[in-house]
Amino acid sequence: MDETVEDPPTSAVLLDHCHFSQVIFNSVEKFYVPGGDVTCYYTLTQHFIPRRKDWIGIFRVGWKTTREYYTFMWVTLPVDLNSNSAKQQEVQFKAYYLPKDDEYYQFCYVDQDGVVRGASIPFQFRPENEEDILVVTTQGEVEEIEQHNKELCKENQELKDSCVSLQKQNSDMQAELHKKEEDLETLKSTNKKLEQQVKAQKDCWETELLQLKEQNQKMATENEKLGVRVEQLQAQLSTQEKEIEKLVQGSQDKTEQLEHLKKEKSQLLLTLTQQREHQKKLEQTVEEMKQEETTAMKKQQELTDENSGLSKTLSENKIMCSILQREKERLEKENDLLKRENSRLLSYMGLDFDSLPYQAPTSDQAGAGQNPALVYGNPYSGIQESSAPSLRTMKRCPTCKSDLADDIFGPTLEQQHMEALCLNCPICDKTFPAREKQIFEDHVFCHTL
Repeated sequence: MDETVEDPPTSAVLLDHCHFSQVIFNSVEKFYVPGGDVTCYYTLTQHFIPRRKDWIGIFRVGWKTTREYYTFMWVTLPVDLNSNSAKQQEVQFKAYYLPKDDEYYQFCYVDQDGVVRGASIPFQFRPENEEDILVVTTQGEVEEIEQHNKELCKENQELKDSCVSLQKQNSDMQAELHKKEEDLETLKSTNKKLEQQVKAQKDCWETELLQLKEQNQKMATENEKLGVRVEQLQAQLSTQEKEIEKLVQGSQDKTEQLEHLKKEKSQLLLTLTQQREHQKKLEQTVEEMKQEETTAMKKQQELTDENSGLSKTLSENKIMCSILQREKERLEKENDLLKRENSRLLSYMGLDFDSLPYQAPTSDQAGAGQNPALVYGNPYSGIQESSAPSLRTMKRCPTCKSDLADDIFGPTLEQQHMEALCLNCPICDKTFPAREKQIFEDHVFCHTL
């Protein structure tokens, strides 16, 4: 295997610290002919266990460290270490990778830690010496050899031509290799810059990674909170679903109630239409009542005017009554004077006032009848009738219990006085006393219903 593919593990361990007896190399020749493959046979001892990165290298005799190998091959791990076939192993080195000089070399087994576990006897890479070979040939064989020699010469000439061509290709390849090396240097420089950028980017990524880890931790915490919140929302959702079912049931009930209300609405609309017609009739009745009220107001105004006149007349009557009262008092005083004068005259005539028989007053004694205090009449009636007015006859009102003079209150004024003390309904002409005003108002209000 070419060592440029992957370098084997080596170390700077000196020869004094190596254990050469753990792997034993068998059937090692004194020399190997160049141009041919070389097979290396070795045996693993009982206490040695091979590993995956172990390798066998060809070292020039006199090597100091395992880094001085010329070429190497990876060992093949046995399937079963306990079998005899597992102890006997071999590797094959290709002729292309073998040394081209005649120096002494040896096989060395190196483990993956870079420690030598076994070494072979020295050997060389050289052709066989003709002095050591005795050749016995016949004439036919000589001719055959000559013919073969001609062919070899011809082949040698072809190989020379091919070598020239290969040398030219080699020079071209060298120039291309030089160019590739320059490109490689450029790539190394670019790679170095890229490594620096990668390092900076890596630092940046590490910082971002730390931030992302922190964010991830926060997100994990938030995720836990969201999980709790989701559970709460699911519980709320189940509760809301139950409420929705109740609402759907309530909606169905409401729908049924709505249908019932629609029917009631249609009935109410019918009733409303009837009420509107009744309202129109009532409006007509109200209009008629308004007209009647206007008539009543006019009549009331007339009564108010008449009442004002009666009030004025009442005031005049009160003045007349006061005048009559003073006249009465004056007459009573005069009556007292006449009584004393009568007693004096009776005494002068020798008669006792109490022994006189009672005589009803006659029509000639009308003046005495007008004054009940004069039993036998007034002897000075002729003089008094010319000087004082006669007393008026009085009547008592059955409603207000007030006294009315016959000569002042005639039938017309008495009727007006009675109408002023009564309340007449403007609709049915029913009469109520003035003291029953509340009953009158309730009666009028009943007509508006």
